[in-house]
Amino acid sequence: MKTLKPLFVLTLLFCCGAIMAEEVMYEKINYTLDIDRSTAEVALNPQVYGELTIPEVIRTEKGDFRVTSIGDKAFQGAKLLYKIELPKTIEHIYRSAFEGTGIMLDKENWADGVLILDSMYLIASDKSIKPKYQLPDYIRLVAIGAFRGNKTLTKVTWSPNVKQIDHEMFRDCKNLTKLEIPQSVEWIGEDILTGTGFYQNKKKWKKGALYVDGCLIATNKDIKPNFVFKANVPVRLLACGCFANNKVLQTLTLPDGLTHIPTAAFYKCENLQEVIIPTTVTRVENFAFYGCKKLKNALLSENVTEIGMGCFYQCGNMEQQVLGHEIHEIPQACFFTCSKLETIRLPKQLKRIGNGAFAGCAELDDIVLPEHLEEIGEMAFSGCQKLTEISIPSQVLSLRRGTFADCQALRRVSLPFGSYSIGEECFKGCNNLERVDLGDALFRIGEKAFYKCKSLRTIHLCDKIEVIEDEAFEECTMLNNIRLPKHLKKVEDGVFSHCVALRDLQLNDELQSISDGAFYGCLALQELQLPEQLKEIGEEAFAYCKSLQKVSFPASLERIGNKAFCDCVQLTPPTLPATTTVANNAFKGCSKK
Repeated sequence: MKTLKPLFVLTLLFCCGAIMAEEVMYEKINYTLDIDRSTAEVALNPQVYGELTIPEVIRTEKGDFRVTSIGDKAFQGAKLLYKIELPKTIEHIYRSAFEGTGIMLDKENWADGVLILDSMYLIASDKSIKPKYQLPDYIRLVAIGAFRGNKTLTKVTWSPNVKQIDHEMFRDCKNLTKLEIPQSVEWIGEDILTGTGFYQNKKKWKKGALYVDGCLIATNKDIKPNFVFKANVPVRLLACGCFANNKVLQTLTLPDGLTHIPTAAFYKCENLQEVIIPTTVTRVENFAFYGCKKLKNALLSENVTEIGMGCFYQCGNMEQQVLGHEIHEIPQACFFTCSKLETIRLPKQLKRIGNGAFAGCAELDDIVLPEHLEEIGEMAFSGCQKLTEISIPSQVLSLRRGTFADCQALRRVSLPFGSYSIGEECFKGCNNLERVDLGDALFRIGEKAFYKCKSLRTIHLCDKIEVIEDEAFEECTMLNNIRLPKHLKKVEDGVFSHCVALRDLQLNDELQSISDGAFYGCLALQELQLPEQLKEIGEEAFAYCKSLQKVSFPASLERIGNKAFCDCVQLTPPTLPATTTVANNAFKGCSKK
């Protein structure tokens, strides 16, 4: 699948965060990593000089990443960069990547009006190019916008060895009136002819559609609501964004023989209601139906093996979808806020569910996670308000941030035996969550993992847990008993704050620190046996525990923080050893008996 940086600025920002990317430096070159796809793009490197070799793969702490693109303005302005070797793994190059570099400024690098690198990558053109240009057969890839704005070109004949025509390839080439697209081309980018003489020639358009050699390049407002493909030859390819932002289109049937629906093909077609997809389609690319708010029917066939991120993003009227049994990944935000989606059958061979894949699917009430599933992304099911029960497959060893946040009907969750981590805000706001079966291998519970799980009465914390992060159980107002894990050494800030029903609290023998606000406002807590190794109690750790009557303080205690037991109205301040530092307001508001 091609990785598009849409030129109409499609940025996937949703409640679970941005597309998972990370900046790294490898052998003095900056890269942007796509964590989900294990690919890397050369990022901004304006200070490089001399000769560079870009590797096929970079190796990082996150794993190995295949270098697939040279990013926008990657080397722009690097006047001392005079030579570069690019790997064969490259799928996209931005023309802007080399603007102002020594490579582009050196006239010896130009021949016949074009700049070619490594005898296979055509980067840019100038006014000395022949009006009728034949792309050399040895060219394998042409940069994004390589011919953009060229006033000389009148006709281009494509090379059979180039498989794609990338974004904005001929944009604003005002004198370009002819273009040949051979059968060898498998993928066409966005806006390749916008602003050209070809595009502006009304005779080239057929009922609101622009075709070139059996490829649909663009549509306009003259299209009919119930669009029918009518070209001189059978339509075999759609260009990226070919129907994007079309407010007229309501229904259409895609032509038989079409093998993929390209990136952003129907982006924000706000009145689109139905698309009949032929069984020949095997791939649906990124953002294909993004923002089609009225889309109700766009059923995929069992033959589809790959779907892109944000594919059905905000298709709020879609009630059902079919996923082929060969699909191994549901990528990030794929069904984000498909608010009427009620049921979906996940493929048995599914390995991964990406970030926010089903976030905001408010009507989704039944989903079975397949046994071969290995990974569930951040916020994957957040806001699935009718989901009542979920069983995590045995190969999923970690739940990430906000995976089931705000699933307000969720009552029971079962984690596998080998699960070792529950991420931040994983079950935050699951108001009806009554039972959680934690695996015995669990090591970590993240910040606010069970925040405001107001129906949770009890939870078994296995003895392998060593980390319970800030506010993990804050405002679990029905939680009535807790036994801390055997090896836990510190209760972090606000972990059990406002657990107003907590009556039975068993602190473990190895506990050394109780942090700020850890048990703030635990109104039902009456008695407390502090362990012998405890050294410090933080600020407001037990403040407003108004039923607390008895506390056994160990001789090991070194510090009691400000307002640690403030307004524990039934507790009489103790007499403590001189070695214990007690803040002035530690027992403010306590009984004066």
